[in-house]
Amino acid sequence: MTLRDTLALAWGSLIHQPRRTLLIALAMSIGVGSVVVLTALGEGARRYVLEQFASLGTNLLIVLPGRAETTGGAPGVLSGQTTRDLTLSDADAVARLRGVARAAPLNVGVAQVSRGGLSREAVLLGSTADMLEIRHMRLGQGRYLPPGPSDQATPVCVLGEAIRAELFGAGNALGEWVRIGDRRFRVIGILAAQGQQMGFNTDETVAVPVAAAQQLFNTESLFRILVEVRGREAVPAVKESVLALLKTRHENDADVTVITQDAVLATFDRILTALTLAVAGIAAISLGVAGVLIMNVMLVSVAQRRSEIGLLKALGAPAASVRLLFLAEAGLISALGAAGGLILGLAASFALGRLYPVLPIAPPLWAVAAAVTTALVAGMLFAWLPAKRAAKLDAALALARR
Repeated sequence: MTLRDTLALAWGSLIHQPRRTLLIALAMSIGVGSVVVLTALGEGARRYVLEQFASLGTNLLIVLPGRAETTGGAPGVLSGQTTRDLTLSDADAVARLRGVARAAPLNVGVAQVSRGGLSREAVLLGSTADMLEIRHMRLGQGRYLPPGPSDQATPVCVLGEAIRAELFGAGNALGEWVRIGDRRFRVIGILAAQGQQMGFNTDETVAVPVAAAQQLFNTESLFRILVEVRGREAVPAVKESVLALLKTRHENDADVTVITQDAVLATFDRILTALTLAVAGIAAISLGVAGVLIMNVMLVSVAQRRSEIGLLKALGAPAASVRLLFLAEAGLISALGAAGGLILGLAASFALGRLYPVLPIAPPLWAVAAAVTTALVAGMLFAWLPAKRAAKLDAALALARR
């Protein structure tokens, strides 16, 4: 038989059993669709994180107190030592290093913000004027924190848009006073609405000078120092300079950790890629289940079609042609299921993209190709045993149904 004849016979067998064909194709479609949708979600999450990091620039260093250790716990916990604090003088020294464009000390905490009878908790950011450029935040009204010495606790603040709306409504907020904790601050600026940025909603923050934040939190230490480097190529050299400087300032003790944005980004990328592959593998299990279903149905089909197989052999069809006929049936069912699953997965991905527009949900090409290929291979692989059994049938015995 020619390949055209084989495909015609295989297709004829499938359309004569529409319910069976539909059920098997549906099982295969569910498997392919699951792989496409889950990888689209994983890829969307990965791309979202990459875009969020890119929005902050690629030449950012983050200085943390304490030395990174392999134990996974806080530095010094096992040895009983305490972590040396980062201070404003440390931040000022880092800002003067060669290759540093700007550096911003940072304190973060939660404080009660009130005006009149209105009050709510807000995330309080204590920093300097450089924070606006380093974090790529946008100013909607007024001005940001004033430039000047970092230890100057000027009683001014910049409100996030959500805080402004809750405390002032449609009224003007610039020049007005609000109470943060037990101190009064004059509003000098309003941040433009930006929403979530790296899981941090800037609309619900209040920025004050870092020295004022330290007074509110009763601390002299810093949470972080954010450093913007003059050019991405200078990041490694500036990182070593920061480590050397702080080691010298901290009595020759290497007690700080400096991480680059690229390192954080690479870590997130590896984690999210691994999660995407894991969920794709879990979804692909359903393709194996569909393959087992194909094998069982084909075994039943061989038993039911013994006369047809015997007739083909009596007319001179070799065992290879009989085997190819059953493999062609399995291949056609798998192809139908893969096509249906691909349409189902793309439609579901599109719907999820509309439902969650913040995530760039789109299945990667490798996942689509892998899902379709796996479906076809699983169908053919599990059909091999029934096809082999059909090819071994004796023509006379098959016609006699023995």
